Amino acid sequence: MTPMAHLRRVRLERVHDELRTADPARVTVTTVAARWGFLHQGRFAAQYRERYGQPPSETLRRGSASGG
Repeated sequence: MTPMAHLRRVRLERVHDELRTADPARVTVTTVAARWGFLHQGRFAAQYRERYGQPPSETLRRGSASGG
């Protein structure tokens, strides 16, 4: 794994963790993604879906509903 691929993987994990615990009434996927350096939303969403099998918005909705 290249250093860039490793960094991207770690950043995706951090976004995923944050979305699972965030309040969807107060947080947006765009804000969380940008905080972790994902500025191109289309590319981010595709990478996220490839890694986690669902769009990031679904993680945000389901994460808070299931208690984290």
